[in-house]
Amino acid sequence: MSREPRTQNVPTDAGEARITWVPAATATTAPAPAPRLVLAVSHGAGGGIEARDLKALAAALPAHGVTVALVEQPWRVAGKKVAPAPKTLDTGWRGLWPALAAPGLPVVAGGRSAGARVACRTAAELGAAAVLALSFPLHPPGKPEKSRAEELLGTGVPTLVVQGGNDPFGRPEEFPPGAYELAQVPYGDHGFAVPKRSGLTEARALEVLTGAVTGWLTSLG
Repeated sequence: MSREPRTQNVPTDAGEARITWVPAATATTAPAPAPRLVLAVSHGAGGGIEARDLKALAAALPAHGVTVALVEQPWRVAGKKVAPAPKTLDTGWRGLWPALAAPGLPVVAGGRSAGARVACRTAAELGAAAVLALSFPLHPPGKPEKSRAEELLGTGVPTLVVQGGNDPFGRPEEFPPGAYELAQVPYGDHGFAVPKRSGLTEARALEVLTGAVTGWLTSLG
């Protein structure tokens, strides 16, 4: 695989999707570790792969032997502004999976918000090595009774949730006990933005996020 980022359009039953591959990097002063896994991460229902957390992971992880695959769902590729139903999102993700697995490496399924839900719902059937759930929307804002915890608790594989401390879709303390790990970005909202009054810079918040993900991926072996 080339060391330069490249895009790949993939036909699915939900339309054409797109993967931006950011391969494991070559270090300038020492040999970089050989690529050991693919982290496939998709966007949420209100944005694309330009989200700050996805960009931060794509910048940080290749130096640690992780190829990052930034996934754009068909509705985004088609230029639509509203995400389709969860079933259609799952269809698009399933259609992408053979391309994600093509490098022959273990694939960690991931995403932010709605993308995290897709990864959770499909991990077991697709054979994902693990799940990374960024800003998992545990419930709609102000409606904790409409819990989506079942999706998170049913992944069947090692799972890491990275959640902002002030996420209106579910603060860390609202998450139920279960067989997953949870890392907190203090003061972060649903997009991991932090208020100036917190004393935490955006750069530092993203360092917390990337550090947690890097450490967890390393622990997977």
